[in-house]
Amino acid sequence: MLDDHSRAVAAHGVALDAPNTMNTALVLRRAIWRKTEPGWQVCGIPQVFYTDHGSDFTSRHLEQVAAELNIRLVTYLPGRPRCRGKIERFFDTINTMCLAGLPGYAPRGTLDRAGQARLNLPELDEAIGRFITNVYHQRPHSETRQAPHQRWVAGGFLPRMPESLQQLDLLLLTVAKPRKIHPDGVHLFGLRYLDPTLAAYVGESVIVRYDPRDLAEIRLFHQGTFLSRAICPELAGTTISLREILASRSRHRRDLTATLASRRATVDELMTLRAGPAPIPADSEPDPEGPTPPAAERGGNARRLKLYARE
Repeated sequence: MLDDHSRAVAAHGVALDAPNTMNTALVLRRAIWRKTEPGWQVCGIPQVFYTDHGSDFTSRHLEQVAAELNIRLVTYLPGRPRCRGKIERFFDTINTMCLAGLPGYAPRGTLDRAGQARLNLPELDEAIGRFITNVYHQRPHSETRQAPHQRWVAGGFLPRMPESLQQLDLLLLTVAKPRKIHPDGVHLFGLRYLDPTLAAYVGESVIVRYDPRDLAEIRLFHQGTFLSRAICPELAGTTISLREILASRSRHRRDLTATLASRRATVDELMTLRAGPAPIPADSEPDPEGPTPPAAERGGNARRLKLYARE
């Protein structure tokens, strides 16, 4: 994520999975909050957030976050790649000046690209961070004629910050879902969450906020006010993500489908053996050299198709 004025990097993220809302929220959190790295002063809530039309940028979650933080979302025009020139230029800088010098770099066309890997994901993330702070932020930009870090600190700009990191995490790293409190707790993703406070709110509608990376605990809000934290007894003391739960359900569904298909084939085979060959009518004798009757090929269970004169 780049600051449009200074071209300084507000935050970056490295991931192997496809772009998704949670990864975007994590990078936006790093962009807004103060950095722990010395000399990396870019932070603050942006006034305008320019994105493309990716599903991770047009999600309902990001719209809620933008409304809470008073951020105006602007998407690039579809089919107009020149609108993304600044960020694409930065990607090219990363590829040519940073990645090309790292151990295990394998450009397109290299045989066995996966076998060339020398860095794990945290090491790659750290290497990109060092390049941003030590090289990119200190070099004059070709358009602004100033180093991104120098242009950011010039003029004494004071960024707009959230009240606390806890408030920022609550907005960015949790997803809001409406639910109703039942006598046995709150139901979410087939799990049951309990808390003694909920006994006085049975039948009431609440907003559930949860972290997709850890579903052991959820936060409940009633009429805009924090109500309580609810715990899932089955997940207490463990950290289980939404992705793990969905993957487990998919595996269970595939196993059930395979089991049902196997049992169905066994039942069909037993029914065929029990039925035996089709009986031969007394007034007709089968031709020993002729073709096998179709009914005998299907075990005698196949019904003849009735034909009507008007069809």
